[in-house]
Order: sequence, then C-alpha cells, then structure tokens
Amino acid sequence: MRVRSALSTNVMTDVERRVWELCTRLAPRLQFHGWHHVSFVRDKAVHFAERNGSAVDVVHVAALVHDVNYVVRRNSSAAEGSGLRREILTEAGVDLDTVEWIDRVVDEAEMRTRHRDITLEAQALSDADTLFKALPVTPVVLAHKYLLENGITLQELAHKIVGEQQGKQDEGYYFYDPEAAATYTRWATANLELWQCIVESLDDPCVTDLLAAVS
Repeated sequence: MRVRSALSTNVMTDVERRVWELCTRLAPRLQFHGWHHVSFVRDKAVHFAERNGSAVDVVHVAALVHDVNYVVRRNSSAAEGSGLRREILTEAGVDLDTVEWIDRVVDEAEMRTRHRDITLEAQALSDADTLFKALPVTPVVLAHKYLLENGITLQELAHKIVGEQQGKQDEGYYFYDPEAAATYTRWATANLELWQCIVESLDDPCVTDLLAAVS
C-alpha cells in the first residue's frame, strides 16, 4: 500500500520555488550541486518512489532540499544543512512532523553513511542521487565543477568516491531498486574503476608533476 503524507501541491510547489531561487541566486557557487543536480535527482527520486511504494510527496520534497548543506558550508555533510532545510520547509508550510520525516530521509540517504536497511523513502532518494554520481557524463563534464565548488583536490575527490562507494557496490546495495541495479550497475562499475585508476595514477610522481603543471 502506498504511503501518503499531508503535503499539498501548493506546499510542494512553494518548496520547489524556494530551492530554485536559492540555486539560481547562488549558481556561481553551486557549480555541481545547483538546480541541474537538484532537478535531476528530484525527477529520478519520484520515479523510484513510485516503484517502491514509498511516500512520493515526501521523497519529492526531500530531493529538493537534500543538498542545501552545500549552501551552508563547502564540502559538508547532509546533517550540516538541517537548519536551512528545516527553515525552507517550515516557511513553505510543511508541518513539523513531516519536516522531521524529510530531515531523517535526507540524512539516511547520504552516501557516506547509508546502509542496506534504510527506509523506502531514503532508498528512492539515494538511488536517484547515486545515479547522478554514476552517470558516464559526470566525471567528464562535472567532476571539475565539484572540485571548484568544494575546494578539494583531485586526490581527495578520488579517495572520497572510492572510499564511500566501493563498499556499497561490493556488498550489493549500490542501488536499492532492482531495476535500477540491472540498468545502471554497468555504469557504476565503470565509474568506480575509473576513480580507482585515478587513485593509483596519483601515486606516480610524473602524474603529480603533470597535474601541477596544468593546474
């Protein structure tokens, strides 16, 4: 049976407007986690929620606010965006219980800390966000934007990706949705192999010198 929360269409539209305005105003800062990322994750998360029977409206809104921590502080965790997330939701008219629910979903879905047994809502959000990371175009078109946005090095990003994601892949819950796993695991595998190769290449002093010369 599909779960429903008390979120009205007007409230959801207001949350979307607030997040879009925030992303638009801060677009030069949010080169990776801007509206292009938020809208992709929102669309895919709703799709996965419709398939797994979770609360679609909660997943929809959670996807809209899942990365506001990057407005609060560069290279931060989802939990660091809790205050701003709650402010956006409350001002848009989301009731307190649902605010708490959405905040928990966002924290549960975070790549670094998620586990096999997170809630269905968190699974839908996680699969959408994970898919964005696994897209073949992401390391080509967007990885350098992540470095600029978060003020980290290529080495730090490579170790972060492999360290946070490889274990989930090895243990069989990189994607929770079976159809997503069947469709996108090949992309995820190729992406993780690429980043593992980057980690290994950065041990070569000649590669380090090359990167220093072109940076």
